[in-house]
Amino acid sequence: MSGIGSTLLSILEFILAFGALVFLHELGHFVAARLNKIEVEEFGFGYPPKIIKLFRAGGTDFTLNWIPFGGFCRMKGEAGDTMEAGSFPAANPWRRLTTLLGGPITNLVVGMLIMTFLFMRTGTPDTTKVSIIDIAPNSPAATELQVGDIIARLNDAPVTSLDALSQMVTPNLGKEVTLSIQRGEQSFEIEITPRAEYPSDEGPMGVVISNPVMKTGFFGAIPMAFMTTVDQGVQLLMLPVKLISGKIAPSQARMVSVKGIYDIFAQVQTIDQQEAAVDPSLKGLNILYFIAIISVALGFTNLLPIPALDGGHILFLIPEILFRKRVKPEFEGRVHFIGYVILMGLMVVLVINDIINPVTLY
Repeated sequence: MSGIGSTLLSILEFILAFGALVFLHELGHFVAARLNKIEVEEFGFGYPPKIIKLFRAGGTDFTLNWIPFGGFCRMKGEAGDTMEAGSFPAANPWRRLTTLLGGPITNLVVGMLIMTFLFMRTGTPDTTKVSIIDIAPNSPAATELQVGDIIARLNDAPVTSLDALSQMVTPNLGKEVTLSIQRGEQSFEIEITPRAEYPSDEGPMGVVISNPVMKTGFFGAIPMAFMTTVDQGVQLLMLPVKLISGKIAPSQARMVSVKGIYDIFAQVQTIDQQEAAVDPSLKGLNILYFIAIISVALGFTNLLPIPALDGGHILFLIPEILFRKRVKPEFEGRVHFIGYVILMGLMVVLVINDIINPVTLY
């Protein structure tokens, strides 16, 4: 396929993948609204302008729109222009809260399910064991150890994590230590002397270590998928703190537009193709993981207390839930409109920046 053809195919795949995540987000709002007896006036496939009304069901117009990117869910009165029965503003605060949460939660669940599938395919790391995945030539480990060996003990002390092994080796630099090794069904001991002076890319023993991977089923993969999802949320929330404290540089926390996300997607596709050329069983896994991360990021980002986002709407519900004092819908509507304008302006700036300075993974 020509370069232009490959690029167009890549763009199409990105539109389908990212659009599907946006569509599922809006579908989450739609289902939650219907469960909460809030009327949905229109559920659109793609964004306006409208091409055609496909059908009407349950009081909702299902429409097909020209911009093939996700979809939208328009609830009755969501602009704060009516308090009629069945409208979003007329619903009690808990029903509005769960309706607003429907979209982000759907993205989080979708991301977690994709990760669960990936961990079922690739296995999950056993964080209680330490495995050797590479050995430097002419290092202390080169003569006795092999890739795949599991380091079970050091001087009779159990090795229970990657950090634990590093902490145990440090006070024994230049001293002979005894390692208990598991190699398949065999268990044996060796003596090795961690170097006090060593190349910066090798370490005292000259080994690269990791957690061994265990094959697992659906229920075994869920905990790891859940922890990965939570970790993504924690990283997002801690990003401003790390920036202010100087733990990361501004260049490492760059905000990107949809254009920037596509740039990363295209690079992940290239990496996926390279890995699949070596091992065909890996084809598509990098792309699926990236889609899962984007889905989780969409979920958590929409929960941020920013006007126009779901989290901004939820912020205005807090006084009503805690103090039974409702913010005037007209005022809330104006705040969200201003927030929307600012977000659109920011998006334009980010798109321009991503065009001038394309995002690169390395």
